[in-house]
Amino acid sequence: MTYAVFAALLLSTPVSAFNARLGFQTAALSNSSFEVIPRGRTDVDGYWCAAADFARRTLGAGWQQRIYVQRGYGPSEATGRRTAVQFSLAAPDGVPQQSSGVFSSGFQPGYSMSVQAANARCNFRPFVD
Repeated sequence: MTYAVFAALLLSTPVSAFNARLGFQTAALSNSSFEVIPRGRTDVDGYWCAAADFARRTLGAGWQQRIYVQRGYGPSEATGRRTAVQFSLAAPDGVPQQSSGVFSSGFQPGYSMSVQAANARCNFRPFVD
């Protein structure tokens, strides 16, 4: 790999970016909110797994701390990629709070689960046709 290619790769990743488990990238947006950006896998469990990993390892959240969906699928503010989900350790304002069930098909603002429950999704494997 040439130095120019290496420099371009290095500069294209935000300083606050973190390579999470299962092929996802995470990037801090503030002290308590962050994005999960898919880089390969795009299943719901993978997003929650990456959110738990970032909350625990980067933000220092405890196992019982809740992770809230701040914004569902949309463009990444940190990387410019087409799809990302925003999470927060604080409940979003003006949105009804509800816990995500074992099976969820999307990300609605206000959905939440504990870091421990989100981390448990790291062991799920997506269905393959």
